[in-house]
Amino acid sequence: MNFAQKLVPGSIFPVIELSADQNNNIRLGQPNIAGNWQLVVVYRGVHCPLCTQYLNQLEGVLDTLQSAGIEVVAVSADALSQYNQHKAKLNVSYPIGHGLTIEQMTSLGLYISSPRSPQETDHEFSEPALFVVNDEGVIQMLEYSNNPFIRPDLNSLVGGLNWAKQNHYPIRGRFTHS
Repeated sequence: MNFAQKLVPGSIFPVIELSADQNNNIRLGQPNIAGNWQLVVVYRGVHCPLCTQYLNQLEGVLDTLQSAGIEVVAVSADALSQYNQHKAKLNVSYPIGHGLTIEQMTSLGLYISSPRSPQETDHEFSEPALFVVNDEGVIQMLEYSNNPFIRPDLNSLVGGLNWAKQNHYPIRGRFTHS
């Protein structure tokens, strides 16, 4: 088996530009406002009701994140038509990118799945992941999942991110044994 190399805390997040709503683009790994952090939420796509639920719940904590200086973006491998279909199910104000390629998913170290049937979707897609990119473009925190059932609780996530940013919490998980 050949799995993508996972990104590690303290490494530079690869800057990826994706299409978003109304012919706009979003840049992953580069917050729009100096000093801000960026929370990059990778989701499976329109076919996943748990992703839709999580993205809508994220909207409920968006003001708290923004007050803490944390910008939110979400991305998937969905095509434009699938993205447009998904917008009808979403009630969010943060930017959502679409069209994540296999190469981009691999560069992010994401777990990638094939559809179980044409009714699920028509392309490979990434499993959920979260990346917190600090104001220097460095991965402050991250989480990978290989399915839609394992995701951080949003209240714990928001509280932790707010505290970490305010208290200059160090990047954890960098110990290597030689």
